[in-house]
Amino acid sequence: MPQALFQYFLRGNSELMRKMTVNGNFAAAHVAYAFSDVAAIYPITPSSDMGEYCDEWAAHGQKNIFGRPVRVAELQSEAGAAGAVHGSLVSGAFTSTFTASQGLLLMIPNMYKISGELLPAVFHVSARSVAAHALSIFGDHSDVMAARQTGFALLASASVQEAMDLALVAHLATLKSSVPFVHFFDGFRTSHEYQKIDVIDYDEMAQLVDKDAIARFRARAMNPEHPHQRGTAQNPDIYFQGREAANPYYLAVPEIVIEAMKQVGELTGRSYKPFDYVGAKDAEHIIVSMGSSNDTIEETVNHLNAQGAKLGLVKVRLYRPFSAKHFVEMIPATAKRIAVLDRCKEPGSLGEPLYLDVQAALVETGRSNIEVVGGRYGLSSKQFTPAMVKAVFDNLASSDPKNHFTVGIDDDVTNTSLELKDDLDIAPKGLFSAKFYGLGSDGTVGANQNSIKIIGDETDMYAQGYFEYDSKKSGGITISHLRFGHTPIKAPYLVSQANLVACHNPSYVTRYDMLEGIKEGGVFLLNSPWSLEEMETELPASLKKTIAEKKLRFYNIDAVKIAAEIGLGGRINTILQASFFQIANVIPAADALRYIKEAIFRSYGDKGEKIVNMNYAAVDSATSHLVKVEYPASWANATEAAAAVEATTPYVDNVVRPVQALKGNELPVSTFSADGTVPTGTTAYEKRGIAITVPKWIAENCIQCNQCSFVCPHAVIRPFLATEDDLTDAPAEFKTLKGVGRDLADLRYRIQISPLDCTGCGNCAQVCPAKEKALVMEPLADHAEVQDANWNFAMTLPNRGAHIAPNNVKGSQFKQPLFEFSGACAGCGETAYIKLATQLFGDRMMIANATGCSSIYGGSAPTCPYTMNEFGHGPAWANSLFEDNAEFGFGMNLAQEARRSQLADMMAGLLDQNIPAELKEALQLWMDNLNDAEVTKTAAATIKELLPAAIEQTSGDLQEVLKAILANADILVKKSIWIIGGDGWAYDIGYGGLDHVLASGADVNVLVLDTEVYSNTGGQASKATPTGAVAKFASSGKRTRKKDLGMMAMSYGYVYVATVAMGANRNQLMKAMIEAESYDGPSLIIAYAPCINHGINMSLSVEESKQAVECGYWNLYRFDPRREAEGANPFVLDSKEPDYEKFQAYLKSQVRYSRLARQFPDQAEELYAQAEADVKRRYNGYKKLAEV
Repeated sequence: MPQALFQYFLRGNSELMRKMTVNGNFAAAHVAYAFSDVAAIYPITPSSDMGEYCDEWAAHGQKNIFGRPVRVAELQSEAGAAGAVHGSLVSGAFTSTFTASQGLLLMIPNMYKISGELLPAVFHVSARSVAAHALSIFGDHSDVMAARQTGFALLASASVQEAMDLALVAHLATLKSSVPFVHFFDGFRTSHEYQKIDVIDYDEMAQLVDKDAIARFRARAMNPEHPHQRGTAQNPDIYFQGREAANPYYLAVPEIVIEAMKQVGELTGRSYKPFDYVGAKDAEHIIVSMGSSNDTIEETVNHLNAQGAKLGLVKVRLYRPFSAKHFVEMIPATAKRIAVLDRCKEPGSLGEPLYLDVQAALVETGRSNIEVVGGRYGLSSKQFTPAMVKAVFDNLASSDPKNHFTVGIDDDVTNTSLELKDDLDIAPKGLFSAKFYGLGSDGTVGANQNSIKIIGDETDMYAQGYFEYDSKKSGGITISHLRFGHTPIKAPYLVSQANLVACHNPSYVTRYDMLEGIKEGGVFLLNSPWSLEEMETELPASLKKTIAEKKLRFYNIDAVKIAAEIGLGGRINTILQASFFQIANVIPAADALRYIKEAIFRSYGDKGEKIVNMNYAAVDSATSHLVKVEYPASWANATEAAAAVEATTPYVDNVVRPVQALKGNELPVSTFSADGTVPTGTTAYEKRGIAITVPKWIAENCIQCNQCSFVCPHAVIRPFLATEDDLTDAPAEFKTLKGVGRDLADLRYRIQISPLDCTGCGNCAQVCPAKEKALVMEPLADHAEVQDANWNFAMTLPNRGAHIAPNNVKGSQFKQPLFEFSGACAGCGETAYIKLATQLFGDRMMIANATGCSSIYGGSAPTCPYTMNEFGHGPAWANSLFEDNAEFGFGMNLAQEARRSQLADMMAGLLDQNIPAELKEALQLWMDNLNDAEVTKTAAATIKELLPAAIEQTSGDLQEVLKAILANADILVKKSIWIIGGDGWAYDIGYGGLDHVLASGADVNVLVLDTEVYSNTGGQASKATPTGAVAKFASSGKRTRKKDLGMMAMSYGYVYVATVAMGANRNQLMKAMIEAESYDGPSLIIAYAPCINHGINMSLSVEESKQAVECGYWNLYRFDPRREAEGANPFVLDSKEPDYEKFQAYLKSQVRYSRLARQFPDQAEELYAQAEADVKRRYNGYKKLAEV
């Protein structure tokens, strides 16, 4: 949670009443906390924030309406959370949970139980897409529609204000009706949108509660002092009747909701109904919709009606139970046609859910004379604009309205889409709109959230903020959309016509059309190191032309230089925030700068005085370094030079490039494969150029150890080998050294970087062991052009390292990494492990990847970091879900075993047939060594070479068998099955499946990337989180020790297990990887992965893991069952005796631990001591194992 928001909350309920600038998740959580004794939670985007708010409030003693803090418990999965909710409810505690998407689907079995037992509860859902052909974390109604049959009432909020008001309605109504509720609102569009709203005080909420209903609920609780039985098994004779017995409760819900809405309306002055109508009283054409689209439709209806139209909107709030009576009451008698909009897709149905409900309601109430059409919109947070609303009304007005339409996309396959004819600007007068283009982790989003709060909370103006993200991790693009005005802002769509545009990364000027739609006389703020003279060549002609033609006020500031001088690294947010307030004139600049400093203290106070003072200095520096650019009038006539033609692929041209240019919304349906598959090896075409500094190789200092390449998280620095002849056409700057070592005789050696793929983490330079560093970090601008040319040449060199055995650190790096240029954070502690695995086994890898960080940087469209070698072979990668990854990978293994067994049977039948003897020998060799990778490679090559001639020489059944073997020749080589995921998967939600797969004895390899938190969802605690660490859902420090996953796996005795750390012992890592993959059975490698969520300097992430081992925080070992068969101890402890004197200092060097001492000093020392005792106990246990 933003600390400013949290501190504001804790000031006391008296200050919370009235205006506050918050997001939808906060609004819902505020109410849920008030009404809950217990919250059982599990993280999932975009709902995690709600649980995090509740956890922080509880940690600081905030009281609910019952006068006590909520008991917050994190479970191992959403299914577990739902089970805990059920158990808590039957025991008499009011209980809430928060979820979305697949998480809600995992709760469905318990939802049937909870509703069937008439237990009052509210599940707050930030509605999100459900993974189908692809995963999407963004918003639509797919999840709640999948739960509409569970017996839960469904109540929809359309805005941040409604998220608070209707959350209150849901809690009041569930108490009175005993029917559980799902209160939902659009994921991201509402959950993460900031708006200035009225916040309802807890004392006021308490006055609305039916105390008799509370007493009735408590009295129904399970208790041995007045026992009853629940959850019986019933037979056909009575089950049906039992299901019908609850009918009166559901029939009563609409009126109960109406009464609760009336109570809330009397309290707040905002009236709600289960269905609300806005528009002309005599409207002929009406839209029916639900969720955040309602604000867009309402504003568009008002705009068009003001021009003489007769249009209307029915807002659906209470979706289940669906009251036909109350719905039809909202339809004007003049209505002739209705368009029903659904934010989901149900393949194969007669229509989407809301459409079918509206049809049925009209027929049942005698209004079947109204023509109804249905359409889909807004899947995965696809924006829904006034122009799209107009297109829906235009369709209704046509002579033959299209049914089952889509709006907002170009469907050129089944031609469902509506044409957008008009670009409507319906913004109220005086609205100020701004767009900020930032780089993930540069602080742009956080700064803009502060800006919204400053204007919303410190002035009488209204503020709105929404934030777009791509699928990269901390190095991706972010676009902040801010609006400020003097009336409430109802615009849940992106800013398209901005008064101000800010570009926080200079590389964006050539990548994106940032000034598209900027208003005449608007403001452009650029962060760059360029002078006006340099801008003549650095800025594209199109940008200069827009600046001049629209007479923009143009400002520049070198925020990167200022941040470096102050010590903020890449955190340029405060500098640019201060610059924005100086030039935007939204509020007086002096006031804004004062508010910024107050916000800095609230936001960063828990990170220490040094951080606060550096940010203060950033504000002061911005005021003196901001420069207004006096550009020449000639820019209006600027023209582009001809662009160089780059060799790409159709997929790159047709998909990657448009998406990179932020034009993905314009791509038609025919562009995409129906099953969601995409080609590999496409990150090589991105060339993002996001690094501030990149490594420069100093050849004369290099000792040719290849350690820089080994640790590189993004595979951007590699050793290359060449003969003298290979270098004939090398660029002048392509310096090489004489190769060192027997394998490198007569070869030249060079370390080469890809500067435009580098993220600038600096780990390569940090680990360089040369006496004088062979790598130093220097500005990208100084090296981009030369080193990019060098890289392009290096990629044309023949593979001169094929003969070098990859069984040590140096040798492994002459193998091509088949995982490159991913979207992971700079300095990521996970990706180097995956890269190494692909270097060793990538040409035959099949990867099952759990949802999480590794699936996002490894599988985010439109590009794929997994690539192919010179023979077209490379990892085959797939993601199923979060919870089932081990089973998913196990299924891959089952398929390979079944198909290869069938192949072996076919081959066995050929040995007494009349086929060439050489082919028989190859078949026999393959069958005898079915599970030996290297032998099957050799045998496969021979078999594939000989089969065509043998087929030509045979006929009949024999020929058909030979053809079948040839058709399945791609499974001849033994595949290396890898099951990859993070600790949230392996230790928590997927542990049951992982345990089963390891216990099965199957030949699979499991790589656990252990960051000790749920990294992908923002750093929530997992069972891998150690004692004393502060994480989301463990705000006051984790009280229990880290789960020892390795020991649990070793207990089977036949599972290979290793723990490794990239920075500590690279040779041990190599041994573990090779041993694990060669073991004919299950293997488990647990890899320590420093993470940005730890609050560390990611340019030292490799060093961080080294220090972790040295102080005993992390231990290295290998357990190989094969050693036991040889009479040796299977357990080898690779860690030396730790230096525990360093342990406390190691903890306190990470914000996740040091924060504990600042926020909860009384508990910190106790937990630090407990953490140290835990690691000593663990190491001593390993020592005993090693000494057996």
